Amino acid sequence: MITENMNQAEALDAVVIRFVGDSGDGMQLTGTQFSDTSAMFGNDVATFPNYPSEIRAPQGSLYGVSGFQVHIGSVEVSTPGDNLDLLVAMNPAGLKTNLYAVKPGQTVIVDVDSFTKKNLEKAQYATNPLEDGSLENYRVIEVPMTSLTKEALKDIEGLDNKSITRSKNMFALGMVYWLYDRSPEHTIEFFGKKFKNKPHLIEANTRVLNAGYFYAETIELIPNSYSISPAKMAGGTYRIIMGNTATAWGFLAAAEKSGLELFLGSYPITPATDILHELVKHKHFGVKAFQAEDEIAGISSAIGAAFAGDLAITTTSGPGLALKGEALGLAMMLELPLVVVNVQRGGPSTGLPTKTEQSDLLQAMYGRNGESPVIVIAASTPANCFTYAYEASKLALEHMTPVVLLTDGYIANGSAPWKIKKLEELPEIKNHIVKEAKEDWHPYDRDEETLARNWAIPGTPGLEHRVGGLEKDRVTGDVSHVPENHEIMTQIRAEKVERVKNYIPEIVPEFTNEGDLLVIGWGGTYGSLHTAVQQLNTEGYKNIGFAHFNYINPLPKNTGELLNRFKKIVVCELNNGQFVNVLRMHFDNKFLQYNKVQGLPFANNELLEHLKQLVK
Repeated sequence: MITENMNQAEALDAVVIRFVGDSGDGMQLTGTQFSDTSAMFGNDVATFPNYPSEIRAPQGSLYGVSGFQVHIGSVEVSTPGDNLDLLVAMNPAGLKTNLYAVKPGQTVIVDVDSFTKKNLEKAQYATNPLEDGSLENYRVIEVPMTSLTKEALKDIEGLDNKSITRSKNMFALGMVYWLYDRSPEHTIEFFGKKFKNKPHLIEANTRVLNAGYFYAETIELIPNSYSISPAKMAGGTYRIIMGNTATAWGFLAAAEKSGLELFLGSYPITPATDILHELVKHKHFGVKAFQAEDEIAGISSAIGAAFAGDLAITTTSGPGLALKGEALGLAMMLELPLVVVNVQRGGPSTGLPTKTEQSDLLQAMYGRNGESPVIVIAASTPANCFTYAYEASKLALEHMTPVVLLTDGYIANGSAPWKIKKLEELPEIKNHIVKEAKEDWHPYDRDEETLARNWAIPGTPGLEHRVGGLEKDRVTGDVSHVPENHEIMTQIRAEKVERVKNYIPEIVPEFTNEGDLLVIGWGGTYGSLHTAVQQLNTEGYKNIGFAHFNYINPLPKNTGELLNRFKKIVVCELNNGQFVNVLRMHFDNKFLQYNKVQGLPFANNELLEHLKQLVK
């Protein structure tokens, strides 16, 4: 049992911590446990996992470093942070690739046992950084973690040497718990659940965690700990949630609210696979999850489920969306409700599978043959992935057309506090299912306001009809090659998507409604951009506004009016300028752009510097 920390902890508003090591060192688990514990304590939390694309990269290599960054605070936390207050490096490669992010004077904890000649060579160090003076600007705490872990576990039976060594991540976690005045009890409870049938593993992990905690308490190099008070947040019940999990839960809520069964037809692909993993767990809610043999089968099975009356989903990333393109055009032609989730990653081709990017926007909008408009929306935080998965389902069902929901690796794998919602709090979801045949019924009869067509479920007497990819008669749905009919149907399908703007919220800028500069973003860049503009306003730049777009096609109907209220407009994206070109297609304003394509999110400092130059 851990006793209460008796020293006087120094109060901090926020802290940024990064755990780094080999991909087998358990850095993701370590960071997740620290994040969950901090969230339960009441801190605002944002996380950023960063790991190599190889399943198990060569040990000690620079490109095999796996990391997990967490930003906790008693104040609003919108990003995982830039400059680190603490770096925990389990090997030389982790130190070399991450030291740049540590603020001068801040703390670096290293496992000194790993700084062997062989590991130093793998990390391309000519000399040992712990001895050559290159770390003199930092407070370096050298800990023989591997040795101390082995000592703590020397009398536990059933553990081989490899298992003992891999437990050192819990030693590091115990130290960080003491350093930031956290109780390890939540993690000890986690051990009990994870290893309930392996008591020796519960004992081993608990013992090492406690050993790290007490070591930090006694070592003279750490004179005191730090405290971060709970954040002031709106009342309610919260849990920390990852973006992919939130996306899956948004679909569950939409299925329940609409009264339809949920069908997921999908093929595993990084970083979208966790949505499939999560939905498979909820068969008790009527979820039907089908792991298809490829991307085309995944979306095709979902189209079949939509034809049969289900809320139909398919999930993928950029390469998979390319393969789904033809079938997505078919769903648009059939005018069936379908949600396609694209968790964007670095491209092109296989690209950077575990890194983030926003470069699939134009593919989502135009990556199909012919005139084939679909609704495109984007989530912007790990928590609101729930909201936009629900909204994507609502738009698809109420407008009888496919919706592409864009997230990205940054928010899909990141986590944040999410206020748990009750089903009765969520907006109503209507559908266009025809219950019985009427004498004058036709499959392409439309709602006058939305232009959504009838949804006739196969097997309903009197509602037999034909579907397919060939152009159809605008009333009967029969195949039609009449030129005028094709033009009319093309215009109707486009107008149907365009009318969606009457059912989505107007864009509301933050900080100011008019001024010298409007910063525009979309999707997962929200946290970085919001934080930067907020800081500029705090520093006295009062004429800078911020508008973040979640609805891309169609755009909110007041977009043009908003743009005209600012002297300068800059569009910030993690691509070479895709959304800015969408805006240029619609509006005559002069758009500046700020782009980054490095597989990484925007850093606060780089945004501040660029935006200050624009206002000057």
